[in-house]
Amino acid sequence: MRIEHLAIWVKDLEEMREFYEIYFGATSENKYYNPTKKFTSYFLSFEDGPRLELMHRPDVAIKSMGGEYIGIVHFAIAVGSKEKVNQLTEKLKNAGFEIVGKPRTTGDGYYESVVLDPEHNRIEITI
Repeated sequence: MRIEHLAIWVKDLEEMREFYEIYFGATSENKYYNPTKKFTSYFLSFEDGPRLELMHRPDVAIKSMGGEYIGIVHFAIAVGSKEKVNQLTEKLKNAGFEIVGKPRTTGDGYYESVVLDPEHNRIEITI
C-alpha cells in the first residue's frame, strides 16, 4: 500500500498551483471543474511519491491561522541534499515566503527547514 495523494482546500487555486510548480517542480494536470458543485481542482505530480490535489469550492470555510490544531499539520518534500534544502529555503525567503524553521538537523535525524506556502500550510523541505 502507499499514499496516492493528499488534498488541500485552498482559497486561490491558481496561486497555489503556481507556487508548487515554481518552487517544487510540480507538474499540473488539467484543471477539473464541476459546475454543479462549483468545485475546481488540480492534481500536481512530483518526480516521485504521492500527488497533491489542490481543491477550491467557494462555500468551504477558511480555518483560523496560527497555533496548533488537530489534523494534518505538515507534509515533507525531499529535495535530495542539504545544499538543496539550504538553496530552496533561501530562494523562498527571498521571494517573501515565511520560513518558520531554519535549516537544521532535528532530534529525529532529519535535515530540514519549514516554510509556509501562500495559504500558510507547513511544508518541511528535507533531504
